[in-house]
Amino acid sequence: MNTDSLTDRPDAPDVVVIGGGTGGYSTALRTAALGLRVVLAERDLVGGTCLHRGCIPSKAMLHAAELVDGIAEAGARWGVKASVDAVDWDALTATRDDIVARNHQGVSGTLARAGVRVVHGSARLTGPRSVVVDGPEGGTFTARRGIVLATGSRPRTLPGLPADGRRVVTSDDALFAPGLPASVLVLGGGAIGVEYASFHRSMGAEVTLVEAADRLLPLEDEEVGRHLLRGLKRRGITVRTGSTLTGTELLPDGVRATVVTPKGEEVVVEAERLLVAVGRAPVTDGLGLAAAGLAVDERGFVAPADWSRLETAVPGIHVVGDLLPPPSPGLAHASFAEGLLVAETLAGVPSRPVDYATVPRVTYSSPQTASVGLSEAAARARGLEIKVNTMPLTATAKGMVHGQGGIVKVIAAADGAGGEATGAVLGVHLVGPHVSEMIAESQLIVAWDAEPSDVAQQVHAHPTLSEAVGEAFLTLAGRGLHQH
Repeated sequence: MNTDSLTDRPDAPDVVVIGGGTGGYSTALRTAALGLRVVLAERDLVGGTCLHRGCIPSKAMLHAAELVDGIAEAGARWGVKASVDAVDWDALTATRDDIVARNHQGVSGTLARAGVRVVHGSARLTGPRSVVVDGPEGGTFTARRGIVLATGSRPRTLPGLPADGRRVVTSDDALFAPGLPASVLVLGGGAIGVEYASFHRSMGAEVTLVEAADRLLPLEDEEVGRHLLRGLKRRGITVRTGSTLTGTELLPDGVRATVVTPKGEEVVVEAERLLVAVGRAPVTDGLGLAAAGLAVDERGFVAPADWSRLETAVPGIHVVGDLLPPPSPGLAHASFAEGLLVAETLAGVPSRPVDYATVPRVTYSSPQTASVGLSEAAARARGLEIKVNTMPLTATAKGMVHGQGGIVKVIAAADGAGGEATGAVLGVHLVGPHVSEMIAESQLIVAWDAEPSDVAQQVHAHPTLSEAVGEAFLTLAGRGLHQH
């Protein structure tokens, strides 16, 4: 056991980070780069949920699904006589696992080269500056400057229906369940549920997606949810919005569920697998918050007292990642930004607070969605005078080539006489193929308070999907060519 119990010891850490996911390891890397001594405690594998069970493996699988969809499109639209004879599940998962392993090696190597001391074991607070890590590499560590809480989140489950990794799965284990099911019932129409529904449909499963809200992606612009719904239905996915799961029964080889529709009708759905995607809950059990004078809020989050520093009510204890309540979106890329902010704060380096209003939100289904800034409803709820333009991707040649539909929707402030869109762009919302790769431009547009006329001056390559973004802004600036 190692004991760094006094802050005046020469080898005592300046900062102790608890949790090695995206928020934790980014904090550790930036802190070390600024010359501070860092201990990173992680009870599992550095990289966290995103690398090992979420973002990276799921996007690897969705890429495979995109290849399958491409083969189907080749035959249906382009006269290319090709078909998918079978999916070699072992080969597919081996490629996924190799991608995850290489990323894990990269993160581990980067931490080592940065001089971050990674300690494997379960960590808990024993005071406002002290942390105990249980395990052969552990000990007691007293941080000179501060402690960073980055323990992440876990999937929420249904009461009385625990996940068994085969018939009932969560997003943590859905991709690691054995084989490809012939039918899937997905509960939850947020980003995770939609992505998994999309993947399994590409792989040939009969998919039913149930969402309690009246639309998919209920936190996004209403038009985004409507176009996404249209795209999923076109692919043969049964979508039931405004519906609730009222009962489930485990079968030897699957589940039987009762779904109540908005009209009060009961529909029985049988599927080989039930994926529960009803959100995630912060992980704070065993963290010893009380010993440091901290407590969770009514939703289980550790709320900062100062959002500009992400510092709690206990000076020197900071929070990043999924432990944070909204407006933090619980997204990996937001966690990176939070880690940078906290590291620079602890090092005494000036740092800007995270601008959550300009963090992009992406769903990697087919079709994809990507958004940044305010929805139309949110802008109107603030009493803002706005001008809205929605342009279909199929109004461009490249959109016709892809043939998947989709939109570019822009919300701008209407500051001019007659309601012209001469104010700043407030939000951009995209639905369609590859829009995850198109949102960065719109992020800068919103973050830099650009006006439609500013964007209209920029020439977009022809023919591209991003041309639709340029055309949407040309129209708002009163210079539209193909849209009026």
